[in-house]
Amino acid sequence: MDTPVAEPTAQSPNPAPTTTAPAPAPAPAAATSTTTKPVHSLVIDANVIIKNDPSVSTLIAQAEELYTIPSVVSEIRDEATRLRFQTTLMPFLKFRTPRPESIKFVTDFARRTGDLMVLSKPDIHLIALTYDLECERNGGDWRLRKEPGQKSVNGASPAKEGEAKEEGATTETTEATPVQEKIEEVKQVEEQLEKLDIRSQEQETTPAPEEEEEEEEEEEENDGEASDDDGEWITPTNIKKVQARESTQIAPEPLQKTLQAALITSDMAMRNVSLRINLNLLDSSFARITVLKTWVLRCHGCWKVCKDTTKQFCPSCGQPTLTRVSCTTDAAGNFTLHLKKNFQFNNRGNVYSIPKPTHGTASGKNQNVKGGGKGGWGKELILAEDQKEYIKRAEEEKRTRYRDLMDDDYLPAILTGHRQGGTGNNRIKVGAGRNVNAKKRR
Repeated sequence: MDTPVAEPTAQSPNPAPTTTAPAPAPAPAAATSTTTKPVHSLVIDANVIIKNDPSVSTLIAQAEELYTIPSVVSEIRDEATRLRFQTTLMPFLKFRTPRPESIKFVTDFARRTGDLMVLSKPDIHLIALTYDLECERNGGDWRLRKEPGQKSVNGASPAKEGEAKEEGATTETTEATPVQEKIEEVKQVEEQLEKLDIRSQEQETTPAPEEEEEEEEEEEENDGEASDDDGEWITPTNIKKVQARESTQIAPEPLQKTLQAALITSDMAMRNVSLRINLNLLDSSFARITVLKTWVLRCHGCWKVCKDTTKQFCPSCGQPTLTRVSCTTDAAGNFTLHLKKNFQFNNRGNVYSIPKPTHGTASGKNQNVKGGGKGGWGKELILAEDQKEYIKRAEEEKRTRYRDLMDDDYLPAILTGHRQGGTGNNRIKVGAGRNVNAKKRR
């Protein structure tokens, strides 16, 4: 029968090696791969997924590969958002964990910049993953910084270093040949001078006086042109040439058409650390962020900077002397504070001293004695972060912040008439306040 013979001939003896052969390892600088999208490897933060800004279609259209870490999924608590993530974006995502060396580097870097206390563990891992992809795509960390105060990047690109080595090798090989040529030329000239007659040479080389004057004028013109070329004198006739020559010497390097690795996030602390490392940073409109403006707290008592804007007491000296200050971080990694000119701290409310506390008795004789000054303003003052009054108020604020609206016993404040005091952001009142020693209205 023909069928048993046809079956073994249709099958190849070794089909697996032809289809599953490992591809050659890519070059260290994988940036040479042709791509039409502006970003090759994009790391996505959880806030981008939760807000859906930019949309999934924009992410796919602008980046070749999308990366994130597994712990980002646990930050999505809304059921509708989780369902949308699993059905639209998750099939295009690649989950990857950064290397421990990169996590240690980012942690040490954030500790030096003062952002470590604000960054969470997933935030550090996302920056470390971007660092890993940047090193893989560009063949090393030559365009990054190792320290916050570093003025320039770590080094030059591997392509430029290879060109410099090739030029050095060619110059070494060509240095020996010009010396030999010059020696041979000198020998030939000496032989020709010996053969020539000195008298005939004098007759032939005596120029007329008119010719001498013309030669002197030509030499002066040539000297003037040479001096102009050397840059010693700049005149209206040669200023354009000088400007063109200088502009070619200090021409800036062209920007990258395709970003090999980038991070997209709206967290200001993550942006600050990434920008100071010199990682590529994008906003929701896929515009590259080069200057970052944010706000920090600065203690006007000990001059320390606190990145946690929820603090009311200085972590260094413990005093309630924190003021809100604007700051910027540029592309060079420079962190600058913008202080007010002739700043004076408001000392209103510090005219009179704090009233003495009153104690109670076991017999209850002093029940009618309120104490604490007029109106009882000096009772239960909060002056430090470790006071029991401050800790109690902070715990109450946490309870009211996460109050269940579906509770049967809950009533909104508009019905109960309860109003929370403070400056609108429900911060705990520290000290006596500003209006204690203010004059009364007449």
